[in-house]
Amino acid sequence: MLSRLGALLQEAMSAREPSVDLLEAFVEHWKGITHYYIESTDEDTPAKKTDIPWRLKQMLDILVYEERQQAAGETGPCLEYLLQHKILETLCTLGKAEYPPGMRQQVFQFFSKVLAQVQHPLLHYLSVHRPVQKLLRLGGTVPGSLTEKEEVQFTTVLCSKIQQDPALLTYILEGKKTIARKQVSREPTALPGETASIEDKDHPHSKPPDTGPCGAGALSSQLPAETEEPAGGIGENNLITSLIGLWKSKKGWVALKAQENLLLLVSVASQAAATYLVQSSPCCSAIVEHLCQLYQLMPTFLDPADIATLEGISWRLPSAPSDQASFPGKEALAAFLGWFDYCDHLIMEAHTVVADALAKSVAEKLFVEILQPQLLHVSEQRLLTATALLTALLRQLSSPALLQEAVTFLLGTEQQPAAPEDSPCTLCTHLIRHCDHLSDEISIATLRLFEELLQKPHEQIVRSLILCHLEGRLYVVRGSPEPESYEDTLDLEEDPYFTDGLLDTGFPPSKPPPAPATNLDGKTAVTEIVNSFLCLVPEEAKTSAFLEETGYDTYVHDAYGLVIGDLMQRIQRVPQFPGKLLLVRKQLMGQVPGEQLDHQTLLQGVVVLEEFCKELAAIAFVKFPPQGPHRSLSPPPEGHV
Repeated sequence: MLSRLGALLQEAMSAREPSVDLLEAFVEHWKGITHYYIESTDEDTPAKKTDIPWRLKQMLDILVYEERQQAAGETGPCLEYLLQHKILETLCTLGKAEYPPGMRQQVFQFFSKVLAQVQHPLLHYLSVHRPVQKLLRLGGTVPGSLTEKEEVQFTTVLCSKIQQDPALLTYILEGKKTIARKQVSREPTALPGETASIEDKDHPHSKPPDTGPCGAGALSSQLPAETEEPAGGIGENNLITSLIGLWKSKKGWVALKAQENLLLLVSVASQAAATYLVQSSPCCSAIVEHLCQLYQLMPTFLDPADIATLEGISWRLPSAPSDQASFPGKEALAAFLGWFDYCDHLIMEAHTVVADALAKSVAEKLFVEILQPQLLHVSEQRLLTATALLTALLRQLSSPALLQEAVTFLLGTEQQPAAPEDSPCTLCTHLIRHCDHLSDEISIATLRLFEELLQKPHEQIVRSLILCHLEGRLYVVRGSPEPESYEDTLDLEEDPYFTDGLLDTGFPPSKPPPAPATNLDGKTAVTEIVNSFLCLVPEEAKTSAFLEETGYDTYVHDAYGLVIGDLMQRIQRVPQFPGKLLLVRKQLMGQVPGEQLDHQTLLQGVVVLEEFCKELAAIAFVKFPPQGPHRSLSPPPEGHV
């Protein structure tokens, strides 16, 4: 009975208590902020020590609560008041004035929270879009500013909204130019695409703009006039310029977040937005300019071994690993490689228009204007450093557009072999000559460059460096029958290297083998070379067949130097010779752990001799291609090399 009576009393009291008018409370908090500027004379008190942050939070809470009470897609009276009375524009002006001190941080936070927590689409409204543009112009200009944290949070919210509605990117990028084109009156209500009018007369709570002493008009008289920026020009791309400024921050997490936001924008950009980014924004030029600046910060000389220690560095972790040995320029090198990785990642993820433009800019500014003079420099140190750096860049490169630009830079646009001696030297010709440089370090570094280049999945690389040298020499004729086995035509009794007196007298003094006669058929000449050098290694000493290799009929041998007869006698005295020889071969290849055996040196020598003969045979095969009438080869199927 008592509990029921208490419930009835509570219900009666609740019925008599006046309900809170959200619009009235919202207006009251806004007037409290404007009164501060009209009445306060203390210019030194920080904003966070005033009631402004609390009142802004109350206004935000009211907007969020009101939206929950409304049907989906409808705007409540408080949101309408915010839009009609240009509260966000006024706050943006207060933030620009930086009065009281720290007000800009409060404004950035309020904008970020309103855009993030209010689900109703706001960026289509002119009274939201315009102050957002103005606020963007306030940030990202001075690296290390006190508002970096709030700025990066604000841009992150904007990028998140753009990800949800990519069409917004064009409006955010074009700024006032879009507004000017769409303007039909002195003060339009909203931008195209707006889903609800802020002039909705169905909301009776809406009030006309306040022109009293507490309104925006009275407040603006207390603040400096805002200078309008002219329409047009790349200065209007405020979101991009803000991100450009933030990625240069000394705070790693701020720079990383700005880079992630830019990556998101270029990946969701439409054709129109991508074209605008390339033609009317500083996006591509700023990215490549930063890359070139990082290159210039590195020392003139870097050891190729030191460059190799930073292999695989990521743009998300651009700092050098602390567990590796330090060397001069380590951090600068890590920053450069990390930013190049970011450029490669941008090109991989961006819209095709942006990707192609950025790749061409990297090729022009970094490859041609900076690296090419270094690769042709007379200073061996500069040449060595540039070659090693280019190798590292090729190793990190993965985007098709940038790979195409790198291939064009190194090999040219035509799929032709290196220029003849009397032709103007191309970069590729110079690099090929560097493979036989007086400096062994430069030769090795250049060979590593070509090795890295040949591993890239690009048809022009294979054609320019390999196939163009082979297609005219008829090593392979498509559609021809398989050549008969060399062993089938081999007559050991007639071979000059295997005679009855070989075991006793050994080989005659070394001299170059006679060159094949030019009038012989190509197949005959090659067969003679094959047969001669196949016989250098006794059948008992061959091990490749046990490892499923391709067989000896594909090798042409141009080597001699041992007394094969002496070898034949010695291997007869080794018990279980084939098995031990195969074991030693696997040991030398690192396939099985090392184990000391009898006759270890002999067994190792046999394996090395075998491989040596195979390598020299390959040289002979290339030097003496098949002769005969020239037959053009049919082109390979499209997409195949």
